[in-house]
Formats: sequence, C-alpha cells, structure tokens
Amino acid sequence: MANADTAQGSDGAQDQVTASLWSRRDFFGRLGWMGFTVVSLSSLMAAMRSAFPRVLFKRDLSFKAGYPDDFAPGEVSEKFKPEHRVWIIRELDGIYAIFAKCTHLGCTPRWLKSDNKFKCPCHGSGFYKSGVNFEGPAPRPLERVRVALAEDGQLVVDVSVKYRQERGDWDKPGSFLRA
Repeated sequence: MANADTAQGSDGAQDQVTASLWSRRDFFGRLGWMGFTVVSLSSLMAAMRSAFPRVLFKRDLSFKAGYPDDFAPGEVSEKFKPEHRVWIIRELDGIYAIFAKCTHLGCTPRWLKSDNKFKCPCHGSGFYKSGVNFEGPAPRPLERVRVALAEDGQLVVDVSVKYRQERGDWDKPGSFLRA
C-alpha cells in the first residue's frame, strides 16, 4: 500500500509539474503571438500613415535673386542653395543658374572654390563651373534653370523650367541671361 501511495503521490506531483509546464508554455506561446500581432499591426498602421503625409511642403518655384550687380563676375553664389537648391553664376558675358542636384542619384553637390568645381559628396562626380560633368558616375551635366530680368531689374529664377545641355537646351533663351 505504501507503494501505491508513493506511486500515486509521484503521479500527483508529476501532474502538477505537467500542468505548470503547460501553463508556462501556453503563456509564452500566447505572449509570442501577441508580440507578433502588435508588431504586424503597428507596421500596417505605419505603412498606411505614410500614405498620408502630415505636411505638404511646396516651396516657391520662382523667386527674385537680386540685381545682376549683386553678383561678382567669375564667382559662384551659394546664397540660394539652402532654400531653393540653386547656384547663381555670373560670368563676364552673362548670368546663369544651375540646379544643385547631381544627375547621378540626386545628391546635392558642393562648390569647391579652391578647385573651381562642383563635387558630389555621395559618389564623387565632378562638374566644372559651367555644370559640365568631367569625373565620376554622373551620366550628364547639371541642369540649368530659367533666369530672366523682372520689370524692376532684379533677376528672377524659375526652378520649374530646367535646361539640359545634352538636348541643346543651353542655347535656348532663359538658360543664360546676357549682360
């Protein structure tokens, strides 16, 4: 009888151990599925939220840059690069504006005054002051944007109109303002 009690007692203890293992497994199983559900739902909500931007930023595509005499001949003005992504270059025979976007992958090049060139920090494309590419992976020259004189004599730069050198657009009116 003692053997039966011991056997029964050990079965009861084993039942308690088994019951506690199942409840622990059940708990961690449910915890795993809850975590998976939370991550999935939050990812879905983030994807849906990205379809509806909070702010629609639309900068002015046309702006007044000042008078032609404000720009020194032979110099590259970076005054409008942060806000409008444009460099204004004055040469002896006129003024043109270059859109500051690399034609390789769209990074913003830097003007290196000491080297007299634009250099893209992303992949090393180099451009002459005229915008023509000469090194790196950029497939074509930088784009020029429209430059005109307003009635009050100030330069008006229109970023919505771009001129591409490989299409022969740099010879069109607006790509270069004769001074």
